[in-house]
Amino acid sequence: MQHSGALICLNGNMLPTDFLTPAVRYFLLALLFFYREAATTQLSYSVAEEVKPGTNIGNIAKDLSLNVQDLESRLFQIVASTKKYFEVNRQTGFLYASERIDREELCADESKCIVSLEAVINNPLKLYRVEIEIKDVNDHSPSFNAQSQLLDVAENTSPGFKFALSEASDADVGKNGVSGYKLSSNEYFSLVSNKRGDSISPELVLQKTLDRETKPNIKLMLTAFDGGSPPNSGTSEIEINVLDNNDNAPVFSSSLYKINIPENIQIGAAIFTLNATDADEGANSEIVYSLRSKDQDHVLDIFRIDPETGVISVKGKIDYEEKKAFEIRAEARDKGQPPMSAHSKVLVEVIDLNDNAPEITVTSLMNTVKEDAAIGTAVALVSVLDRDSGKNAEVTCKILNTVPFKLEKNYRNYYSLVVDGHLDREVTPRYNVTILASDEGQRPLSNTSFIGISVSDVNDNAPKFSEPVINVYVKENSKIGTVIKTVTAVDADINNNGQVSYSVLENIGKGQHLSSMININSETGDIISLQSFNYEELNTFQFKVQATDSGVPPLSSSVTVNVLILDENDNNPTILAPYSEHGSVNSETIPYSAEAGYFVAKIRAVDADSGYNALLSYHLSEPKGNNLFRIGTSTGEIRTKRRMSDNDLKTHPLVVLVSDNGEPSLSATVSIEVMVVESTADVQTQFRHVPIKEDSFSDLNLYLLIAIVSVCVIFLLSLISLIAVRCHRTDGTFSRYSAPMITTHPDGSWSYSKATQQYDVCFSSDTLKSDVVVFPAPFPPADAELISINGGDTFTTTQTLPNKEKVRKACLDL
Repeated sequence: MQHSGALICLNGNMLPTDFLTPAVRYFLLALLFFYREAATTQLSYSVAEEVKPGTNIGNIAKDLSLNVQDLESRLFQIVASTKKYFEVNRQTGFLYASERIDREELCADESKCIVSLEAVINNPLKLYRVEIEIKDVNDHSPSFNAQSQLLDVAENTSPGFKFALSEASDADVGKNGVSGYKLSSNEYFSLVSNKRGDSISPELVLQKTLDRETKPNIKLMLTAFDGGSPPNSGTSEIEINVLDNNDNAPVFSSSLYKINIPENIQIGAAIFTLNATDADEGANSEIVYSLRSKDQDHVLDIFRIDPETGVISVKGKIDYEEKKAFEIRAEARDKGQPPMSAHSKVLVEVIDLNDNAPEITVTSLMNTVKEDAAIGTAVALVSVLDRDSGKNAEVTCKILNTVPFKLEKNYRNYYSLVVDGHLDREVTPRYNVTILASDEGQRPLSNTSFIGISVSDVNDNAPKFSEPVINVYVKENSKIGTVIKTVTAVDADINNNGQVSYSVLENIGKGQHLSSMININSETGDIISLQSFNYEELNTFQFKVQATDSGVPPLSSSVTVNVLILDENDNNPTILAPYSEHGSVNSETIPYSAEAGYFVAKIRAVDADSGYNALLSYHLSEPKGNNLFRIGTSTGEIRTKRRMSDNDLKTHPLVVLVSDNGEPSLSATVSIEVMVVESTADVQTQFRHVPIKEDSFSDLNLYLLIAIVSVCVIFLLSLISLIAVRCHRTDGTFSRYSAPMITTHPDGSWSYSKATQQYDVCFSSDTLKSDVVVFPAPFPPADAELISINGGDTFTTTQTLPNKEKVRKACLDL
């Protein structure tokens, strides 16, 4: 386990800390909930490659001044789109390596390996930039592509001549890369190393003239070593063949050439021409050009050289994004015997062209966004990558369509997609956001991406009834358990927010307990009767139904329900007094001299029902051939049709049928026996069936008579006083009328008359009663108003009184 150093960048000051660390490749992600706050804090850590999984990198919670207890609830995390090399322990706050880290896999030939990432914490949202430098360890040894190298050297080659050797490669970088070479000891050759850029090239230098006859073959060992501790090394064997004389070797004008070519150059295009010269003549001066096959297989796939002209041309596709530079090792060899050669390098730098459109990567931070999300709430992170460089890689990003979202730039080519307007799921449940990314090359390239954002429901709609008041009509006597009405409320929300339950909110009934009258199904809204309603007892009542959804918090609304009981014809007509006494004999008398239209009796009846069910009609059910009497179908008045004749019976039994107009019709009957008498006195006696006893007049009767007379006198005096007071208060308003006067009649009654009105007052001689009957006078020919006051019972109707005699009889009967 290796120790690593961490740096916290705060306000431009680098603060060192000591922690153990792993690494991760770059990508940006974040998670969002209700509030968004930009964070500029940057942490820098370093960690050695190949650390064990689980190795702590640093206490990121402490470095960011976060409370460890909040990491779990605030969903603190590191998120990556590619392979995830590290995680955060939310219990301790430490950043740790979660996978094996291989620097050579992550950064290849780059001298400095930096992994950029984002740490995200929510409620409120903060983004923290974290950079982790992957430190190289000496885990690779230098190696040669060829285990042996073959050189042909002419025996007359002058001392000091140099021969290029194959280079060793090391996957490590820096001091852990190839740092030098050494050659096995010998008497003919020495070794020099030339540093060109980041690479070191070994060259073999001839120190002593060769003699083919003495030593035709020489074997040497070349060793490459790195600068690690301890150092690693690799070897390659050099086999030298000593050839016969060829005086001069070819010579290049320069040992290193540098050229620039654009990427995507056409295949077959010539990019450079090598030129080498040979001071010999004839075949010894003829030069053949070639590309060295050792250690540059990738170069041979991309380039080729004309062996005669030395023209280097393109053989394969050149892509700046894949390789930015090439090192071509060329050789010029003459045709002498033995042949001699020279070596040169061509460094080719590739110029970037705007041939890559921006690539848009969208990472959703949540599956759905709540419709009440605040403006500024981030819903997704958008990263744009352009593989080009320079201006060609500078990108602008924008939203094409009109949506309540916008892009906010974090840094470089990273954006947050945030809410920028009111969301309403009931109006638009899903948005399709179109994002356009364009680079700034001379010929700009662009790309589009589509983001689908679903809006989740919140409980922002209360249930609604279709109308504020509902009238329910219920027949009386309906069965218990009948559904009298189903109320329905609609909630625009969904799921639990739109699930409605019903309850009775308020009772505005008339003194009755609503719970004993109706019930409501909380799920369906069915209003069920718990009793059979009686219109005559209760004809209407009112209550409120509340609809409540299941959201948090729940929302509700109510509707007023008016229940109107419809009358059914369930009550028979009832005969009123004096003919309503059950089982009693009802009899009336009329004088033999009665004229046609003579008033006999009036039947009164009532019906507890209402409307047509209480509209009564009266009919006579009389013996066949009896046409002496008739009855008013609507008034119930029994009158004579004609005068009496000698053939008429003295007693006439009548049956009166009282019927209502309901469906079906209900009825009641009353029997009346009408007797014909000769004189008016008989009519008086028979009318009320009051026996007259003249043979006994006790003291008690005398006292009673005196008391009655006293009461009558007091009543009359009070009446007179009241009239006098009223006349006095009206300030002579009676002057327009004739003077009122009270008249005594021979039958013992008094009349009070005022102008065109006259009232007859009669007192009964019956000591058990104290009734007053008042008749407006003069009597009309047929009808008059009869007001009978009997104790506390009062009935008012219109009866026909044909003459004074009838009135007098009634008064005497009282």
